[in-house]
Amino acid sequence: MDTSSRRSTLTVTLCFIVALIEGLDLQSAGIAAAGIRQAFELDQKMMGWMFSASIIGLLPGAFFGGWLADRIGRKRVLIGAVILFGIFSLWTAYVSSVNGLLLARLMTGLGLGAALPNLIALCAEAVEERRRGTAISIMYCGVPLGGAIAAVVGMLGGESWQTVFIVGGVAPLLVAPLLIFALPESRDFREQHQGAAPVRESTVQALFGGGRAGATLALWVSYFFTLTVMYMLLNWLPSLLLEQGFSKPQAGTIQMLFNIGGAIGSLLGGLLLDRRGRTGVVLFAYGGVLASLAGLGFASGMLAMAIAGFAAGLFIIAAQLVLYALAPPAYPTSVRATGVGAAVAVGRLGSVSGPLAAGQILAAGAGTAGVLLAASPGLVIAALVVLGMSRRRAVEAPPASTPSR
Repeated sequence: MDTSSRRSTLTVTLCFIVALIEGLDLQSAGIAAAGIRQAFELDQKMMGWMFSASIIGLLPGAFFGGWLADRIGRKRVLIGAVILFGIFSLWTAYVSSVNGLLLARLMTGLGLGAALPNLIALCAEAVEERRRGTAISIMYCGVPLGGAIAAVVGMLGGESWQTVFIVGGVAPLLVAPLLIFALPESRDFREQHQGAAPVRESTVQALFGGGRAGATLALWVSYFFTLTVMYMLLNWLPSLLLEQGFSKPQAGTIQMLFNIGGAIGSLLGGLLLDRRGRTGVVLFAYGGVLASLAGLGFASGMLAMAIAGFAAGLFIIAAQLVLYALAPPAYPTSVRATGVGAAVAVGRLGSVSGPLAAGQILAAGAGTAGVLLAASPGLVIAALVVLGMSRRRAVEAPPASTPSR
């Protein structure tokens, strides 16, 4: 294995580890929800704010994390983000007031949001273009696997809701020194900043200049609708299952299968994207999501629902992986993290909108089928937009090593 291959393998491996921890922290609040509600005597409204605090932090974290990475480096921002969400995840376990809890979750969300666009950029720039889908898929499968680990930690922790936050806080703080000493900075970024300082584009120019307006808007639309459905399922799937008459252990098992399916979907999506091209993978992923939503709505037995839950995780994460692989080539190195971060930030708006919309639909009495049916039009729009992107040569990025002038 030559030096370049070793650097690529090391980068993807370390990014996978960070994604694993991020997945654990993303689902920790849901795992600990019952204990938090009892400890702080929160009603449903305040529980909603507790869940929303970290999600709200994800949006500015993603945007400014990407923007800053194009200026000081992907590695530096990633390390700062990991330390940030590690400190405040750990702090969550020891807060004594509701205001402290909300602040801790908000700051955790900022760190988590800043990490993801840099994980994507580092993996995309660590390998040649024909292997980008695979590299990003290997990294991103850590997120659903981390969610599965969070469920296991929650079960092992018993009545102690703090356990999942302690694990989710200590782990990134232990990994941070490893990143400092072992993670290579992106070669594309280093080449971009060698010699004379590169000309800085404004954020608007970075996103919409150079013929990138169509790609940027297409990414925003597809990210928004895809993450709307993903977070609708992540937040409401257990409650929807209970509403359909499944027991808590059964609902937990289906949620676990959803996460395992997501890990497989991440790997499968990346492999297919690098080998079969975009159009077929888009049809496969989004068609599969629509079919699995129908399964979740109409399945009655445990076996059928388990299969539908596994399939939903597989296809929705495969669809998300397609988006994460499409974003980096749409931007030159000098503004890549800004472009990816902005798309992720818009997707986070969907992650807030999805659970809120599902709550309103359920409150109106539409039931599980109504929630899942309402998710379908957005998925169709996202699929059509991504298909349009795949057929436009303008989406293809300039060579990664070519500086933007």
